[in-house]
Amino acid sequence: MNQPTTIQIITQAKVATIWLNRPEKHNALNALMINELTQAFEQLSAEENIRLIILRGRGKSFCAGADLHYMQEIAAFGHEENYDDAVRLASLFERIYTCPKPVMAVVHGAAYGGANGLSAACDLVIAETNTVFAFSEVKIGITPATISPYVIRRCGEAAARELMLTGRKFTAREAERFMLSNRTVNEESLELEIEAYTNHFTTSGPQAVAQCKKLIQVVSSAAKNTSELMRFTANLIASQRASDEGQEGISSFFDKRKPNWVKKP
Repeated sequence: MNQPTTIQIITQAKVATIWLNRPEKHNALNALMINELTQAFEQLSAEENIRLIILRGRGKSFCAGADLHYMQEIAAFGHEENYDDAVRLASLFERIYTCPKPVMAVVHGAAYGGANGLSAACDLVIAETNTVFAFSEVKIGITPATISPYVIRRCGEAAARELMLTGRKFTAREAERFMLSNRTVNEESLELEIEAYTNHFTTSGPQAVAQCKKLIQVVSSAAKNTSELMRFTANLIASQRASDEGQEGISSFFDKRKPNWVKKP
């Protein structure tokens, strides 16, 4: 792949760390970042010497979800163009989820919206204690459609109903309780925790780990049609981006006002 501009890839020993690198935008996802992440995972999946991929964010946040300027732009496109864009995002999550290498997300600062799709598609999630999570999509009139298969696999239907329907913010400790993260650690202990898990992954048989990942995916998705699910979720978000409610939600965000469905005092 060409030299990426929205991410950084640092390889050390047998570990590749992918850094989301739009710190001035809190690493919000746009079309270029989605494309560069997809290419990075495709490339690293094929490299025999890589035993672990770590996904992290530069700056104050892991990821603030979708870049709303990007959302505002594509909402003006036709349904087909919106759908194709949503499929590219869904395909990124599926690429992470099916990556033959173990993938570990290290989350800090903010993890909003699509950020939870990135982390939920990973095998392991470590969250810094002060991280704030939210499925904030409903607050701007859309749904967490493309991330939902991966989130619900991790946290289950009951937790998803509470967190997705309310859109409320929740803590790293709650995220661990809901199984959206595996470990909650303070900033001082974060690197030691990463090192401990890195040691686990790099001392296991690489083929055994890859086959174990495939085993888990096959067994857990035996009753699901992944392709159909991807099409459904991509179609849903494509419709919502261009809907009156979705447009009102995004416009109200930029206008720094309450959307029209919030009762005025």
